[in-house]
Amino acid sequence: MDIRRRNNVNVTGPDDAPVLLLAHGFGCDQNMWRLVVPALAKRYRVVLFDYVGSGGSDLAAWSEERYSSLQGYAADVVDVCEELDLRQAVFVGHSVSAMVGVLAAQAAPERIGALVMVTPSPCYIDDEGYTGGFSTEDIDELLASLEANYLGWSSAMAPVIMGNPERPELGQELTNSFCATDPDIARVFARTTFLTDSREDLEGVSVPTLVLECEQDAIAPREVGAYVHGAIPGSRLVTLDATGHCPQLSAPEATTGAILGFLESLK
Repeated sequence: MDIRRRNNVNVTGPDDAPVLLLAHGFGCDQNMWRLVVPALAKRYRVVLFDYVGSGGSDLAAWSEERYSSLQGYAADVVDVCEELDLRQAVFVGHSVSAMVGVLAAQAAPERIGALVMVTPSPCYIDDEGYTGGFSTEDIDELLASLEANYLGWSSAMAPVIMGNPERPELGQELTNSFCATDPDIARVFARTTFLTDSREDLEGVSVPTLVLECEQDAIAPREVGAYVHGAIPGSRLVTLDATGHCPQLSAPEATTGAILGFLESLK
């Protein structure tokens, strides 16, 4: 199988530089990184890709069985790493992809040498002693609404996820991204995202890790960032002066600065 075509792989930056592998979240594609790539690509080789079922990927390669768990998305990551023969790459994962990166690093430790988690959440549902931001009823209602009317759900939820209501063009961009996703594929990815509990996986993270959170985030509140930071030994937590769940779009300079600062610390 042609992995580069399957996952719409694109590479930019110096050929001999350390590698950053950027992974998008639910309902998005690699275009979500476009505002941070130019600065990152000045010093690093940046690898962009779309999960199967998203963006410019080969939709014919999608299967509900594979992508009903985060392991399926982690397998995409490992496939891309093997295709490009990446070694000790820094995996930059947005939202649910932060947990995909954890699984990929466990599956192929020689391929991933560090993690950058951008607004991560290992579990979206509140539990005893844990604040995920949503009750079970909230998530059930969210998923029922998505499955009943995906385009309507996208138009209503994307601006909430993006935040920054004074910049409506950001919410519109996320809405357009959501609406470009096949509803049946989105349904599966949404259930995989919002119903998975990856908290135990955090305990096995042994690579240098940066946790990036925003001051205000309706999807991953700061209690979640604190939890992820506390669960990963030696991790670094940075709170961006930003609002919303997608700081790579709403605060690209601050996001880039935090990532570059972390990368410098690895040298």
